[in-house]
Amino acid sequence: MSSLLKQAWSEVVRPMWKRPNRFQVAALCYRGKGERREVLLITSRGTGRWILPKGWPIDGMNAAEAAMQEAWEEAGVKDGKIADQPLGEFHYVKHMDDGGAAPCSATVYPIKVKAMEEKFPEADERELKWVPAEEAAEMVDEKDLQQMLRDF
Repeated sequence: MSSLLKQAWSEVVRPMWKRPNRFQVAALCYRGKGERREVLLITSRGTGRWILPKGWPIDGMNAAEAAMQEAWEEAGVKDGKIADQPLGEFHYVKHMDDGGAAPCSATVYPIKVKAMEEKFPEADERELKWVPAEEAAEMVDEKDLQQMLRDF
C-alpha cells in the first residue's frame, strides 16, 4: 500500500499542484564588439541586486518588442537593434508585491544599443552599469543567466 501511495503522490497529486513557470521577456543590452563588448545590468527595485531589464509580455507586441520596451522603461535604451532569435532562457523566482513568490522563465533577447536617454520611466528607481559579460556573470544570481552571459 505504501508504494501505491508514493506512486499516486509522485504521478498524480504532486504534478497537479505544480504550476508552470510564469513567462517574462528580458533584454540583454550590449555595446561594442570583441574584447571591448560590454553588457548592461540594472538593479532590481526591491532588493537592489543586479539583473537584466525584464518584464511581463505586453499586449500588441511580440516578445522581442516587449523586451525592447522593458529596456527603455528600466534602463533608458532609446534605440537598439533586436536580434531575430532569443539568446536563451533563464529561470528564477520572482518576489511579488503581495509577498508571494512565483517561479518564472525569462526569454532573453540581445539588443545592440545604439542610443540611450538619461531620463526614462524608472530612472530614479534603478542603477545602471556597463560591464564585460564575464564580470556581469559574477554579478547576477541566476545560474542559467550566469552561463548565458559567459557564453555571450
